[in-house]
Amino acid sequence: MRGLVARAAGTPPRVERIGLPATGTGQVRVRIRAAGVCHSDLSMVDGTLTTPYPLLLGHEAAGVVTEVGDGVDRVAAGDHVVLNWAPACRSCWHCTHGEPWLCVGGGAPAAARGHTVDGEPLHVTLGLGALAEQVTVPQEAVVAVPAELSFSDAALLGCAVLTGVGAIRRTAGVRPGDSVAVIGIGGVGLSAVAAARAAGASTVIAVDVSPAKADLAAAAGATDFLLADETLNRSVRALTGKRGVDHAIECVGRAATIRTAWRTARRGGQVIVVGMGGRDDIVGLSALDIFHSARTLRSSVYGSSDPDRDVPELARAVLDGTLDLGFLVTDRATLDEAPAALDRMARGEGARTVILFD
Repeated sequence: MRGLVARAAGTPPRVERIGLPATGTGQVRVRIRAAGVCHSDLSMVDGTLTTPYPLLLGHEAAGVVTEVGDGVDRVAAGDHVVLNWAPACRSCWHCTHGEPWLCVGGGAPAAARGHTVDGEPLHVTLGLGALAEQVTVPQEAVVAVPAELSFSDAALLGCAVLTGVGAIRRTAGVRPGDSVAVIGIGGVGLSAVAAARAAGASTVIAVDVSPAKADLAAAAGATDFLLADETLNRSVRALTGKRGVDHAIECVGRAATIRTAWRTARRGGQVIVVGMGGRDDIVGLSALDIFHSARTLRSSVYGSSDPDRDVPELARAVLDGTLDLGFLVTDRATLDEAPAALDRMARGEGARTVILFD
């Protein structure tokens, strides 16, 4: 079969023929029907995240179960599923204390699985490697969804939507009347904007370096759009009674934008880091500022979500019309066009590209 493979950091990925292992005990094989191109994939390619190579990219996807191994009881052949890149073990300390998104066994950047066409060991992104025609994964890494849900929408639930919506609902706990700034208007940021408006936030400020993101932000429900420039802090305060926002949601994963989020939040407000950054990108805050501002700085891993609970809930919301994902997809492409989609993402263009498979 074919998949999008990165051979080294900084080297453009290319579509190659690869082989996956047979479906073993407790595993399922899924034919991928749609996969989103996520910023985390770009981080694997550009070296922001250190991973082994060759690496099969992709982790935001949906498809159809084609084969199940012995002992599989979650799904059956023919079921429509969303892939879960951080399946919880349900037995570690975090899982048994209500934090499955922090499971000690989940979320590794890459796992060894399969091989290249010439027999070289292959690694797969976040245990999935979903920018491929098929995947073989543990049954815990799939969540069944209704067959009526489009594969394009289902794929987005697996990362962008779950992360952005979860950051608002689960991590920040946005309430009616709150003010929110979302910094970084990609797929996750747009999902956060939509979730903030749905939660009843009265002011939702979308922030990006690209003026082209203004229309996308408005479509997602932003009340205001601001460019990330030297006037940003003054502009945010002008929109929030000179206080700053109650919740600043950082969806980029860089020290500079985390500091920007910190400055846009009011005294006593929250700064939620959603973007996954580099190990050596250090955030500097003064001890006096931390004390005086009384702000809370925390991260939102996978939207503080439990995919087994939240993906079906989001799927129902899409089907009943209370969650519209139409604003998220700005491009649809084939697998051969996936490298160009990563290039567009690196340039900050558009929101989500969804790769569609026959």
